[in-house]
Amino acid sequence: MAKEFKKSSMYMDQTSEALENGHIASKSFDDDGRLKRTGTMLTASAHIITAVIGSGVLSLAWAIAQLGWVAGPAVLMAFSFITYFTSTLLADSYRCPGPLHGTRNYTYMDVVRSHLGGFKVQLCGLAQYANLVGVTIGYTITASISMVAVKRSNCFHTHGHDVECSISNYPFMITFAAIQIILSQIPDFHELSWLSIVAAVMSFAYSSIGLGLSIAKVAGGTGHVRTTLTGTTVGVDVSASDKVWRSFQAIGDIAFAYAYSTVLIEIQDTLKSQPPENKVMKKASLVGVSTTTVFYVLCGCVGYAAFGNKAPGNFLTGFGFYEPFWLIDFANVCIAVHLIGAYQVFAQPIFGFVEKLSTQKWPQNKFITTEYTLNIPLLYGYSSYNINLFRLVWRTSYVVITAVIAMIFPFFNDFLGLIGAASFYPLTVYFPIEMHIAQAKIPKYSFAWMWLKILSWACLIVSLVAAAGSLQGLAHDVKKYKPFKTQ
Repeated sequence: MAKEFKKSSMYMDQTSEALENGHIASKSFDDDGRLKRTGTMLTASAHIITAVIGSGVLSLAWAIAQLGWVAGPAVLMAFSFITYFTSTLLADSYRCPGPLHGTRNYTYMDVVRSHLGGFKVQLCGLAQYANLVGVTIGYTITASISMVAVKRSNCFHTHGHDVECSISNYPFMITFAAIQIILSQIPDFHELSWLSIVAAVMSFAYSSIGLGLSIAKVAGGTGHVRTTLTGTTVGVDVSASDKVWRSFQAIGDIAFAYAYSTVLIEIQDTLKSQPPENKVMKKASLVGVSTTTVFYVLCGCVGYAAFGNKAPGNFLTGFGFYEPFWLIDFANVCIAVHLIGAYQVFAQPIFGFVEKLSTQKWPQNKFITTEYTLNIPLLYGYSSYNINLFRLVWRTSYVVITAVIAMIFPFFNDFLGLIGAASFYPLTVYFPIEMHIAQAKIPKYSFAWMWLKILSWACLIVSLVAAAGSLQGLAHDVKKYKPFKTQ
C-alpha cells in the first residue's frame, strides 16, 4: 500500500527548514540548507565524458577528411582549448559574488541572473533549453540508427555485402523511448552517477573498437586510400561549393562535439563542498576534456588514415567495416547504451527546470507537490521508492513527445546542428567570458578584456559559419524527405 506524505522537491528552497532545526553546514546539510552533496571528481568526470563523447566521435574521420591533415587536427586542438578554458571560467561563476564563499547557483540561468541579469537571462534560457531538447531528440535518432546497424550487420554477414538490408528505425525508437520513460523517473541529477559511469565505460568501449578496427585496416593495407594535407579534393572528390559547405559543417561538428556547458552547472551542483567545488570542477573538466581530445584525435586521424577522403559519416553505423560482424554488433550496442545514459544527463536539467517552475507557481497543488512512498519487495527485504504523480506524467510525456518528433523528422540531426550553432556561442563562449569579466571586475579596454573579447568574436564567426553549413545540409535533406520511409 502506498503511503502518502508531503515533501518538497529537490528544487524547493530548504534553507528555512534547515535553519529552524539548526542543520546548516551540519553532517546532513550543506551551507545552503540542502541535503549534503556527495559528488566527487570521479563522478563529475564521468558526467562530463558521458555528455561530451557522443557517438559523434565516430564521425570525426569524415570531419578530418573534409579539412585534411593540417586543418583537421588543428581545429580539434583549438576547440579543446577553448572548451576547457571557458569551462574553468564557468566553474568559478557557480558561486556569486566570489567563487569560494559566495551564494550557490543551481542552474545555468541562475548563474547568468546572479552575474549579468536583465534580458540576458531569457536569452540564456532560450539557448540552453532549446539545445537540451534538440540533443535529446537527436540522441533518440542516433540510438535507433545504432540498433538498426546491429540487425544490418547480421544481415550483411548472412546474405553478403551487396544486399540492401533495409530495416525500419521506428521500432527501435519506441524501444529507446520505453527505456527512457523508466530511467526518467530517477528524481534528480544527484542519483545519476552510476548511470554516467556505465555510459562513460561504453563510450570508451565503442571508441576503442572503432580505433582498433581503423588501426587494423591501416596496418593491413587493404585497398588504396588517398589522404591529402587539405582533405577532399575539388574536382576529384567534391565540387567547389560542396567543399566549402562540408568544411563549414566539419568545423561546426568539431566545435559542438566538445560542448557540455549546458549541463556544467548542474554537474558542479552535485559536488561535495570540500574541497571547493570550483577547484574540483576544473580538475574534472581537465580530465574530461583531455580524455575526450585524445580519443577525438586518435579516432579522427586514424579513421582518416584508414578510409581517406571517402571516409563514411560514421564507420560503425555507416558500414565502413563489415567484419568481424560480432565486434561491430558489440560496438553498436555500446553506442546505444551510452546514449541511454547521455539522454538522461541532458534531460534532467529540463525536468528540473519545469518541476521547479511548477512548484513555485502552484505550491499548494497536491498533484505537483505530494509524493507517495512505495515499498518494493526485494530478495533481502523491502526498498522504498518515492513517486510523484506530476513527475511521472510530465517526464513520460516529454519522452513520448521527443520520440514522436524523432520519428516524424528523422533528419532532425540537421536541426540539431543548427540549434548547436545557435547555442554554442552564447553558452560555451559568450556567457562564461562576460560573467568572468563581471566577477573579476576586469577594466574595459585592458589587455585581458581585449583578448577575451577577440576570442568571443572569433567564436561567433565560427558559429555563424557552422550555422550556414547546417542550413545548407537541412535544405538538401528536406528536398529528399519522405515521411515514415523505411531507412
